[in-house]
Amino acid sequence: MNNTPHFRVGLIVPSSNTTMETEIPAILHAREVINPERFTFHSSRMRMKTVTKAELAAMDADSDRCALELSDAAVDVLGYACLVAIMSMGQGYHRISEKRLHLRTAENGHPAPVVTSAGALVDGLHALGAKRISILTPYMKPLTQLVIDYIENEGIEVIDSISLEIPDNLAVGRQDPLAPVEITKRLNSNVDVMVASACVQMPSLPSVALIEDRVGIPVISSSVATTYMILKQLGLNTYVPRFGSLLSGKY
Repeated sequence: MNNTPHFRVGLIVPSSNTTMETEIPAILHAREVINPERFTFHSSRMRMKTVTKAELAAMDADSDRCALELSDAAVDVLGYACLVAIMSMGQGYHRISEKRLHLRTAENGHPAPVVTSAGALVDGLHALGAKRISILTPYMKPLTQLVIDYIENEGIEVIDSISLEIPDNLAVGRQDPLAPVEITKRLNSNVDVMVASACVQMPSLPSVALIEDRVGIPVISSSVATTYMILKQLGLNTYVPRFGSLLSGKY
């Protein structure tokens, strides 16, 4: 008899997102090498092509349908991966979204906890004890400012930021995942934590540990933070090697 724990991870994904379904599985598959666990991934998509406030709001309205669809598969946890969509809906909105989407799964008879990348980034920063941070985003500057305001409303000061100003979401996903290693050299590192990618669509996973080794402070990304909270919601330890301090198992 196979007693290996098996977890179904539901992913609520913007239709043009090409990164969430690679980076989050990469982290969790790395766990399978060192833990007797197996993860499968099941996605439902919300239409979104251009990262504008109007498109983000229309996309978020579709998330209820996605939660309902994924609960048909009796997933063990739901991950909603569009940080700026949540943050552009108003400060603290991740709590509203997580509760509402969980209710959709419960109403369908398969209740599952919900992790939003926005809430996960905030929670991950708090877990690391961050008071002052620097962030890298692919967004246009007005959307980056929304992200900054959202994070600062959660009691964390953003003292430096870089906006790559890429409105096309597919173009964001085509960025070199090692590019943040060089780009973050322009960020102030006299902070508690550096965010290598405040966007689940901007690839950065192989950069996280490399930047952390250089700057000597914790470095996280939206994908790392989302995976961290998925593990917490599943009741698992948070150790996955070479993905930065947040996944060191200490938090």
